[in-house]
Amino acid sequence: MKGGGDMNGLDGKQIGVAADRSADPLSNLIQKKGGSPVVYSIQGKQSLNEQTSHQNIKDFLAETFEWAIFTTGIGAKTLADSSVELGFYSSFIEKLNDTNLAIRGKKTLNWCKNNAVQVSMVSEDGTMENLLKTFSDKQMDGIRQRVFLQAYNQDDAKLKDQLEKLGCSVYLSRPYSYQAPIPQVLNDLKKAVIEQSLDAVVFTSKTQVKNLLANHPDTQKIVQAFNEQVLAVAVGKVTANELKRNGILNVLQPDNPKMGPMVVALDRYYQQVNN
Repeated sequence: MKGGGDMNGLDGKQIGVAADRSADPLSNLIQKKGGSPVVYSIQGKQSLNEQTSHQNIKDFLAETFEWAIFTTGIGAKTLADSSVELGFYSSFIEKLNDTNLAIRGKKTLNWCKNNAVQVSMVSEDGTMENLLKTFSDKQMDGIRQRVFLQAYNQDDAKLKDQLEKLGCSVYLSRPYSYQAPIPQVLNDLKKAVIEQSLDAVVFTSKTQVKNLLANHPDTQKIVQAFNEQVLAVAVGKVTANELKRNGILNVLQPDNPKMGPMVVALDRYYQQVNN
């Protein structure tokens, strides 16, 4: 009889990796635990919208905003980089510190700390849902707030709409976007999930989940495969919520939303299942 500590939980397991930039370190972590990573990068290439970002900085400095909302660390950094290119960095940071700033996510918070930017509101669980709820609770009746919203091409229209329903006037800043993933790679992952040739798939962003489960004739088969045999693994709450929202019932996620703890949680899961 083998004890749980004598063997890795991922021995003999085929683990799909949906990530792009973090695919290599993630694959190494899986291999160290005895698993066989199979990379399907379905994130879609990130595109920086330089002209848009430059215009966003000029408008932010020229107009009056009661609030700024930063949804991603990449977005905050891209805007800051544009302010440097335009020679407006100090003005940008000064204006941010004179504006109520609401943020989501650890990477955004780290950017604020590194740039000496004061934050008025932080999403408690890292989700936009929580941030919007907190923001809604702070809204003053009858006062129309002008909001500078940094978002990207997924969910930006929905976020803008939700803020407008709260009575805000919204300026949408979209300093970067994601292109569609390579169709062949996406189809290969869909096929592997439906055929259940993978034991699990690890997702490191909501974008990957959206790309896999976008309206498609096979979406229901993919969801069914996850609910029957293939384990869906999410790096954190935002990604896990997107999986659940699409009908995937059993989602594994670590307590600490990072890649290392995610692979450890996956290893432990299979050790328990195997014993």
